[in-house]
Amino acid sequence: SNSFKGTTLNVLSLANLVAESGPTTTGIVQFVTPCCDAGSDFTRGFAIQGVNSDANTTTGKIIAVSIEANALTRYNVANAGTAGATRGAATDFLGFADYQSNNPARQPSPVLANRRIIDTSDDRVGSSAWEVNGRIYSVHTVTQIGTDYTVVRYDVIDSATNTVLAEGDIGDATHDYFQGSIAVNEFGQVVIGYNRSGFGADGKISFLARTYNTNPDGTLRSTGSELLLKVSDTNDYHNGSLDGQAAAGRQRWGDYSAVSVDPTSAHKFWLIGEYGREPNNAANGHPGGTGGTRFGTYIASVDVGSVPEPATWALMIGGFGFVGVAARRRRSGFASA
Repeated sequence: SNSFKGTTLNVLSLANLVAESGPTTTGIVQFVTPCCDAGSDFTRGFAIQGVNSDANTTTGKIIAVSIEANALTRYNVANAGTAGATRGAATDFLGFADYQSNNPARQPSPVLANRRIIDTSDDRVGSSAWEVNGRIYSVHTVTQIGTDYTVVRYDVIDSATNTVLAEGDIGDATHDYFQGSIAVNEFGQVVIGYNRSGFGADGKISFLARTYNTNPDGTLRSTGSELLLKVSDTNDYHNGSLDGQAAAGRQRWGDYSAVSVDPTSAHKFWLIGEYGREPNNAANGHPGGTGGTRFGTYIASVDVGSVPEPATWALMIGGFGFVGVAARRRRSGFASA
């Protein structure tokens, strides 16, 4: 669990997690790391992610973004899920390509004030991180130095040596890319899902994916073109204000983004992403609605065993706009997004 003021870290064994009685923290070490007052532990990272792994090991692996720098940070928990668990030293990957804070994403709204309001959040590691064949894979949203467009950055790290094996950005010079998520199967095949938006005719918030294979040296090789899975129904996503009016306050986007491997077929991946629906008002069949944009969650499957072709359908989830406010942190020397 995470908050702006601190983190509690629990590392559970798979047997504990799927126990008939439900998971429990009884008898295991909990690491409580306050932030950000005097005596805080800044080595824990921000918005920590436990690394998913099917390896038969008692070592839990953690990856996050650094609290003090534009970098990833990594550490282990030995004897995870026991009363003797200990947290190892953290390593910041300052050798990664530097980046700057993210600005809101663009959209082709007819309301001028709403053309750049989509909150791309900060640089926290997105859902989820995976360890496969001794490599840790993760994604997060960043802005390249000297640019003004967000990109989805993937990283591959050797889990034993913390050596950076690969890093790459998914993006271009006319769109913002954000809310990425990743999954990797036992063969090193990778699927990354994300949102994209921009000012142009194709600028509605869209849900897309890319597929990769892992080379022997740990670098990633693209196995196809970008897959367009779903386009938003609206070009003016906003909440907390009436349709056609200027947005009021922070326009939160997410966090419905995830990729997972089908448990019955290693070459089949399931993707979950968010898209903008119709305005939440009587004119669109929602009497008493707030007038802000509704959102939906889109589910797609991609088979990477041959040529990736998505088979998709929509799972409509009604809503009045995302009202949750995610924890954010400010780092010395960097402006808030």
